[in-house]
Order: sequence, then structure tokens, then C-alpha cells
Amino acid sequence: MSRILTTLTRSTPATLVAVAVLVAAFVAVGVSQFRLTIGGAIALYFVVWWTLLFAVLPLRNQPETRPGHVVPGQDLGAPASPRLREKAIWTTLVAGVAFLAALAVFPLTGL
Repeated sequence: MSRILTTLTRSTPATLVAVAVLVAAFVAVGVSQFRLTIGGAIALYFVVWWTLLFAVLPLRNQPETRPGHVVPGQDLGAPASPRLREKAIWTTLVAGVAFLAALAVFPLTGL
């Protein structure tokens, strides 16, 4: 898994394509299996993804401790390497699982 993740996060275009493909797959499953409209599936997935992004962002962050790399005015808690591309992929995967789980539970609630 780490080799695939490393390959997908080498460049921003590769990461964007990977995220777009994963989102399209999750939305397609939501539309075909749970009878959602395409717009409804995209909207729900976007809300789940955006919410989980804020849960994933602080994970595995280490503050910059090398004095030569800290610039004047920089927050001392700012991450040395935020790995945003990696976190975008992880957020997409976790949001996809949460999205499909939510869709599976919705019929049980009578909504």
C-alpha cells in the first residue's frame, strides 16, 4: 500500500487524478446501489469528505525543530512536512467508507 501511496503522491496532478477516480467510484456505487441522484451523491460525499479532512489533517504532524528552517513569524507548532497529498488520498478513502456506511444505514432509519 505504501508503494501505491508514494506513487500517487509524487505530484499534484497524479494525486488529483487518484482522488477524482476514487470519488467517481464511490459516487457510482452510491448511485447504482442506493438509488441516489448523481447530484445528491456528490453533495453527500463532499460533506463527508470535508468533515473528515479536518479529522485527518492533524494526524502524524511533527513540528519543525531545526532552527535553520524556522522563519521569523512562523508558528512553532507548524508541521515540518504536512504531507497534504497523502492526507487527501487517505481522506478520500476514509470518506468513501463512511459515505457507503451512511448510505447502508439510511434505509434502516426510514429516511
